Amino acid sequence: MSGRAAPFHCPYCGDEDLRPSEEGHGAWECGSCARAFRLSFLGLLSRPRTGHHEGGTTA
Repeated sequence: MSGRAAPFHCPYCGDEDLRPSEEGHGAWECGSCARAFRLSFLGLLSRPRTGHHEGGTTA
């Protein structure tokens, strides 16, 4: 996986008007809603995730 993967949409407004921020690695700015955010990869899960996405029930 590349350390430079870019988001396609703003996590707040969904717009595509994104640009890298000068605040450092993983920081992005949205030109549409004027929000700044940071993305980072936390790591791999130690075991597979289970839940409603795999046929379980939801409340």
